[in-house]
Amino acid sequence: LATDGLKGRIYEMNLADLNNDQDQAHKKIKLCCDHIINKDCYTDFYGLSITRDKLCSLIRKGFTLIEGHTDVKTLDNYHLRMFCIAFTKRKENQVKTTCYAQTSHIKKIRKKMVDIMNSEARKVLLKDLVQKFIPESIGKEIEKQCKKIFPLQNVLIRKVKILKRPKLDIAKLMDLHTETKEDEGKNIKSLPESKEATNILTAELKH
Repeated sequence: LATDGLKGRIYEMNLADLNNDQDQAHKKIKLCCDHIINKDCYTDFYGLSITRDKLCSLIRKGFTLIEGHTDVKTLDNYHLRMFCIAFTKRKENQVKTTCYAQTSHIKKIRKKMVDIMNSEARKVLLKDLVQKFIPESIGKEIEKQCKKIFPLQNVLIRKVKILKRPKLDIAKLMDLHTETKEDEGKNIKSLPESKEATNILTAELKH
């Protein structure tokens, strides 16, 4: 069948185009086509990354770049590899132009990164984890908890790879694409007609 050629195909697109939000233009998302009904392709999350120009804009002289990665497993048995990136930040009222972190600080921050990524992914489904990637809530949590070790800035989930996926469940995939009731617009009750409009209609009926 012609549809078999589309199944398993990976599509990469910019998150800004999907969400119509230019603030997310530095993120690229990968989607895998799992099921086809008529002319509709039903996709599932397959990966996330940030653009090269965004990454290059973050790297600056005088700051320490810290990276960490770990393999995690979600509640719905998706195995992912998550990569995190962070940069040191000048302390308040700091006179010195550079702010390099010591090796001991880097090791502690990297361990904290791995622990937070594991704890955030272990307790949620994949669809909920993807919702955390978009506003960078995991990065903000890492920045908050590492503040005591060394001030950080620009903490991002740099890349997410799918290592292993569970067996395809068509029902779950369809539920993922079904709009929830909260997202649907509320019905607007018809407004009562004005007296003038009623009078005009009555006059026309009499004629």
